[in-house]
Amino acid sequence: MRTFAVALCCLLLPLGAVQAKTFKIATIVPDGTRWMKEMKAGAEDIKMRTHGRVRFRFYPGGVMGNDKAVVRKMRVGQLSGGALTGGGLALIYPDAQVYSLPMAFTSHEEVDYVRGKMDARLIDALYQAGYVSFGFSDGGFAYLMSNAPLTTIADLAGHKVWVPEGDVFSQAAFEAVHVSPIPLPLADVLTGLQTGLIDTVASSPIGALALQWHTKVKYATDMPLMYLIGTIVLKRRDFDRLSPADQMVVREVMSKVFRRLDRLNREDNGRALAALKAQGITFVEPTPQARQAWREAVGAAVDKLVRQGTISRRITDTFYSYLNAYRHGQR
Repeated sequence: MRTFAVALCCLLLPLGAVQAKTFKIATIVPDGTRWMKEMKAGAEDIKMRTHGRVRFRFYPGGVMGNDKAVVRKMRVGQLSGGALTGGGLALIYPDAQVYSLPMAFTSHEEVDYVRGKMDARLIDALYQAGYVSFGFSDGGFAYLMSNAPLTTIADLAGHKVWVPEGDVFSQAAFEAVHVSPIPLPLADVLTGLQTGLIDTVASSPIGALALQWHTKVKYATDMPLMYLIGTIVLKRRDFDRLSPADQMVVREVMSKVFRRLDRLNREDNGRALAALKAQGITFVEPTPQARQAWREAVGAAVDKLVRQGTISRRITDTFYSYLNAYRHGQR
């Protein structure tokens, strides 16, 4: 009789109570930023439209660790998802870092064309790998910033260059130009600049301002080193526990959030670039010959990563086919 009563109570529970889910999401993005505000607004919309069945709890500012730590906590069930950059995404699907191939893009127009062809493919591949993404947000171009002008490969000699922990692309790019970079967590970069442990970073304009790195450098090299992206991924297993109707709400709201962030982040990076110049950062222009030397050296590094299986030949061939089609007007 007791077993029957428990079962009856379960049947009488509102369907929403059975399906209720709180997604725990970690990110290195600081609280109070536009990115976090947009995420929280989207989460509130989802909560309202699902009558509280679907909620998001964010852990910003790196309190759960770097991307590697976040992915590990997702795998053991401590987190439902994470806001990851290209390097973090590579931990769950290596080809997701294709947009961050060093020295690949030279303009936003190229980015828009290639992403228009490949975003959906990468989102589907993440889904097949066990993760749900709702789109990518533009992180801007990363530029070399230092306390001395860097226009040629030779100028890097003797500099102490930072790379993010676990970022194999950045590591390989600098090693290709005979520099041994210094890996540090994001949270330690400003201290590293202050103490002289490092004197050169690669950062987007908005990142350099938000993290105060611009206060410790004097020059930026006016040549995109790589293109940065970010996204939220949820564990597919958790997402699939939602009802089809609630899944649709989450997809609709979060896809809209990422389309908006994609546009706003680009606008913010444009303003940040102007702000860096206004605050005294000098942008130095490499010669065409210097640019070509950089591309050749870094291109060799990318080929090596492909041979090692760090990223697949299939995805890089697809990427460069679209990029070259754009450059040759074959659209």
